[in-house]
Amino acid sequence: MAPTPDITHRRGLIRAALAVSALTLAHRNSNAQETWPARPVRVIVPFPAGGVVDLVTRAVTDRLAATLKQPFIVEARPGANGNIGTEAAARSAPDGYTLLAATPATVTQPLLSGAVKYKATDFVGVGSIGAPPNLFVVAPNVPVKTLAELVAFARSGANTLSVTNPGVGTSNHLGQELFFSLAGLQTLNVRYPGQPQMIPDLAAGLVQFGLVTAALALPHVREGRLRALAIGAPKRWSELPQVPTLAEAGFGQAMFLPWYGLAAPVGTPRAIVTRLSDEIQSALATPEVSGRLEKMGAYITPGSADAFDALMRSESSRWAQVIRQRNIRES
Repeated sequence: MAPTPDITHRRGLIRAALAVSALTLAHRNSNAQETWPARPVRVIVPFPAGGVVDLVTRAVTDRLAATLKQPFIVEARPGANGNIGTEAAARSAPDGYTLLAATPATVTQPLLSGAVKYKATDFVGVGSIGAPPNLFVVAPNVPVKTLAELVAFARSGANTLSVTNPGVGTSNHLGQELFFSLAGLQTLNVRYPGQPQMIPDLAAGLVQFGLVTAALALPHVREGRLRALAIGAPKRWSELPQVPTLAEAGFGQAMFLPWYGLAAPVGTPRAIVTRLSDEIQSALATPEVSGRLEKMGAYITPGSADAFDALMRSESSRWAQVIRQRNIRES
């Protein structure tokens, strides 16, 4: 039996109402993304304030705050080799208002311990920022001037070479483990909460060797409190032109550059990720931001969200091999 005119009319009204509701919802969602950010954005740095990750992050977020007209609040949440802050970021709402200052530890920590409560895949890349190189340094009381002499010293000494470790799975730690594996050395790791805490002991000769971010080590090298043996970079640094690269020092296979960038919890709207990525790349192109990063000795490494995602995946694979070879575990 054909529907009555009243029923047909009511059905038409219902369809019209549903269509209007759908359009309204779509419009609201569109406006929500178009007006982002409508409030301050939190950027979690999972390492101590004043460290290189904090400084690199602020160089970019200061510019983002100016261009996006909202505060970017950098929140240092150190502890447990970066796991406390990183886990907090992973558990945050994927709405574009919480970001993570991502480093190699973001992908290596889940490889080191089953107790870590996040995975690298809990994040999406937003954009690459830079790669501050490390200096291979020794305390002034260590009688070596080159990496080759350091290897000979470590092999012939009665005591195991003591080395600083600012956190298991950090780029400093894994970078020196890569070097030790190629040189065939066993070492004694001395743990610290971060680089700012380890440098005084290294300069005092309480620990013999360490990898230190170039900008943090520079004043100590210039004043003779540390001796630089090599820099982990593709070319010499203009601030210390006498210091050879790893390749020039005979250990090119140990070459690596730490990478820093911003990531967001998985599920963050793609429109927000894309906009943030574009803004980061624009910021890196400004003399203000590039100048701040260059003063830290950082290589500026612009990279889109997709490129940063690919980097995190490839780095996870690379460091998994080093972790297995050196039998590195979180204790």
